[in-house]
Amino acid sequence: MRFNTNVQNICKLQTFTYKLDIITMRKLFLLLITISFFSCEQNETNDILPNVTVNITLNLNLPQYQNLLTPTGWVETNGGIKGILVQNTGIGNPPYKAFDRACPNNNCITPMIFDGSLKMKCPCDNSEYSIIDGSPQTAGNSNFAREYRVNVLNSSTINITNF
Repeated sequence: MRFNTNVQNICKLQTFTYKLDIITMRKLFLLLITISFFSCEQNETNDILPNVTVNITLNLNLPQYQNLLTPTGWVETNGGIKGILVQNTGIGNPPYKAFDRACPNNNCITPMIFDGSLKMKCPCDNSEYSIIDGSPQTAGNSNFAREYRVNVLNSSTINITNF
């Protein structure tokens, strides 16, 4: 009789533990979703730059875009406000990044310059921006370079858009 009582108590304890595990997992899942939601960062663009529609398709088989087939390769193309810089960073999916060459901190007539390093440079104030995420690399600047979305349509075609 004593044995049956202990077995019943153990079974009740297992059920209690199982319910506690489910409640704990739900709380952890909710906490994880909440943290993910609040940790998202959005790149800010400068309101000085006008909104323009961008929808450009590049055929990587054409000679002018051959550099994009290798990591660290880059090209400048028409479109956007002052032209668009496209680089194959070799990382991520897709591995391409596209930024407008317009300086985000002032109304500079000259487009940003890119020399193949990791930074774009605005010739008007010598401010620099990362080619990886568009973040300002110069102290005092808070606006990001305007980045466009790059979609890989197939192995030889990419689409650059802002919608």
